[in-house]
Amino acid sequence: MIRFGHGFDAHRLVEGRRLILGGVDVPFEKGALGHSDADALAHAVADALLGSLALGDLGAHFPDSDRRWKDADSLVLLAACVDLVRERGYRVGNIDATIVVERPRLATYTEQMRCNLAARCGVDASAVSVKAKSSEGMGYTGDGTGIAVYAVASVEKIEP
Repeated sequence: MIRFGHGFDAHRLVEGRRLILGGVDVPFEKGALGHSDADALAHAVADALLGSLALGDLGAHFPDSDRRWKDADSLVLLAACVDLVRERGYRVGNIDATIVVERPRLATYTEQMRCNLAARCGVDASAVSVKAKSSEGMGYTGDGTGIAVYAVASVEKIEP
């Protein structure tokens, strides 16, 4: 049996924060504002995995009201979500994610993002797609005030 989930995350871009996407520290004058390291890519993928098995969202498992998650590495949170998937008898099938931001340009970083996500999800990098798109100057992703990520994931039932 195969199930699918959709994930979304968005963060404000502000000065004085690092921009981390898929575990990659992207050089830029602004970073994502959030309780954890604000890795919108890891968050969207985690939400897609949780959604595939109707397990709620990332905030339900790692609330920003809990100080344990302050500045947490989002790849660690993603790995915990993968564990939840495995505990229910499933494995990650594939992931497709789209980062929407005008700047910085991300093409030189997407391969490392793919590899980082694949390693945390226990799949080959060929099962992970990360794309970066601009929104042609429109909205918060186009005016430089925010970043958004959409993700879809499949999970497959592990046969006994």
